[in-house]
Amino acid sequence: MSRSRTTVVDIAHAAGVSKSTVSLVLQGSPLVNEKTREKVNSVIADLGYIYNRGAANLRQARSKIVGIVVNDLTNSFFAELAVGMDMVVQSAGYVQFLAHSGESVDRQREVIASMRENGIAGLILSPARGTEAADLKPLIDSGIPVVVVVRNLPGAKVSTLLSDNYTGAKAAVRHLVSLGHRRIGFMGGFIDTAVFAERLRGYRDALQEAGIAADDALIIHSAPSRAGGVAAVERMMLHPDRATAALCLNDAVAFGVCDGLRSVGIDPGKGFGVIGFDDVIEAKTAVPALTTVSVDPQGMGQRAAQLLLKQINAGGNEQESLVTSVRLVVRQSCGAPVRNNYLEEMA
Repeated sequence: MSRSRTTVVDIAHAAGVSKSTVSLVLQGSPLVNEKTREKVNSVIADLGYIYNRGAANLRQARSKIVGIVVNDLTNSFFAELAVGMDMVVQSAGYVQFLAHSGESVDRQREVIASMRENGIAGLILSPARGTEAADLKPLIDSGIPVVVVVRNLPGAKVSTLLSDNYTGAKAAVRHLVSLGHRRIGFMGGFIDTAVFAERLRGYRDALQEAGIAADDALIIHSAPSRAGGVAAVERMMLHPDRATAALCLNDAVAFGVCDGLRSVGIDPGKGFGVIGFDDVIEAKTAVPALTTVSVDPQGMGQRAAQLLLKQINAGGNEQESLVTSVRLVVRQSCGAPVRNNYLEEMA
C-alpha cells in the first residue's frame, strides 16, 4: 500500500503548531521565532515533506480570491467598508476572503498566512494596533499586491488609501467654535494609532487658530467603541470645569457619548454638542441625528478594491498613496449656539 502524501496539516499536528505557522516557516517569514522554526523544520525533515513553491506561485497567479483583513468588524464603519469592497470585487469576478483581527497582531498574522495558503491574488488590510512595516515584507517579497486602508503604516512598501483625518477634525472643531463653544473635548481612541494622532492634531490646530488654549484634561482616551464613549463621559463628569461639546474619534464613540450624557441627565444636542467622525448609516437615523465628518465608508471600500484590482491586473505592486476628501455633515447633535448661561445650566 502506498503512503499518502504528507501535508501541511500533518506537519502542524506533529509539531504542535498551527497550520498557519507551518506556512510561515515554509515561506521563510521572519515572523516565526527561531525555536519554533527549528522545531517545524525538524518535523518537515522527518516526514520528508517537500514544499512545491512553483505550485504555490501558480495557485496565486490563477487565483480569483481577494483577502480582506479588518481590525474591528464590530464597528459598523468597517462593515460598510467591507460591503463597498465586495461590490467591486464581486463585479470583477473575484470573491472576498474576509477576516477580523480584533486588534491582535498575532491573529492578523495567522489569518494572512491562512489566506496565502489559499492562494489569494491580493490583500486589503486595515492594520491591527502594533502592526509594523516588517509584518508585510513576506507578502511584498512574494509579489502579492497589498493595499493598506484607514491606518497608515509608515515604511511599508505598499499602496495606501486614507481619509483626510486632519482636515475633517479641524472642520468639526471650527464648527463648534462658531456655535460659541470654548470648552471643547476630544473623546475616544487609542493614542498609539495614526488615526488618533491625525484627528487630534486637527483638533488642536483648530483650537489654536481660534485662540483657545488646549486643555489636556479635555482629551479623554478610551476604546474607540460605543462603550468607550460612555466611559469617556463618566470621566468627563469628574472634571470641575468640564467641556460643553466634544469631537469624538468616530461615530461609535459619539453614540456612546450620547448614551453617557443621557444617563447623567444631559440632552445631547441641547445640553452638550457632539460631533462624530465617519458618517455610518446609523448616524442620520440616530436620536438626535449625529453631526459627523463624512468619510463615505462604502465609497472608500470601493476605491480600495479598485486600487487592488488595478495592481492585480497590472501584475505588479506599484505603490500609490491616496487620501480621500471628507466633509462635515451638520445634523442635530451639535446643538444650537451656546447661550451665556450655558455652563450654569450644566452645573
